[in-house]
Amino acid sequence: MSHVIALAGKGGTGKTTVATLLVRLFKEIKKGSILAVDADPNSNLPEALGLKIKETMGQILDDIAASLDKIPAGMPKERFIEYRIQTAIAEGDGFDLLVMGRPEGPGCYCYVNNVLRNIMAKLIKDYDYVIIDNEAGLEHLSRRTTRHADTLLIVSDATIPGLRAAGRIHDLARTLDIKIGKELLLVNSSDKDIEPQKLEWPGLEYLGRLPYDRQIEKISLAGGALLELEESAASISALRKLFDKI
Repeated sequence: MSHVIALAGKGGTGKTTVATLLVRLFKEIKKGSILAVDADPNSNLPEALGLKIKETMGQILDDIAASLDKIPAGMPKERFIEYRIQTAIAEGDGFDLLVMGRPEGPGCYCYVNNVLRNIMAKLIKDYDYVIIDNEAGLEHLSRRTTRHADTLLIVSDATIPGLRAAGRIHDLARTLDIKIGKELLLVNSSDKDIEPQKLEWPGLEYLGRLPYDRQIEKISLAGGALLELEESAASISALRKLFDKI
């Protein structure tokens, strides 16, 4: 059975960076197949992982919803959508990547969304580890990607507004049709720990923090892939210590 880790957090907290580092650490343990899913409409995960994609799920939905007559005669609609999704998966070194994107066309998405949810459920089962990089809200997670997450990892900065936003995401998760195993709070790019006893949200466990990492800043400014981080990078070292809890 696959182990699903869903990441969420307000913009600018570094959840895509954390998702990339998790892909790297899962590659290191070499205990199974890995699928990274970019479910943030503002897709940045492909660049962070150093991959180019052929098309996003949003583009596929636009194409099919606008013209269902493109489905080959004799091929079930669900099978055709599944085929399109499989061809959209980008293959990396030791992991696969699927980018959801955002549908923008005027077509009717009711049918394809329902089919998509079933196909995604089957696709996720084909991998041992699934890492989903979400936008701040989790509606995308329940609507299109999956109805369960073994770990919901909420990424925040160390500011009061950032932590309050993390709390709102925690509250939102409880209102959606998502089965969540455990919820963890990770404070990113901070040189100071927060005091766990000050957290106001029952059920949200403080995992720890990742320090500010100049290597990440240097690679990002150069437009490189974060998988190029050196083994000694502060962020990798810190996340490795927290990895088992995740």
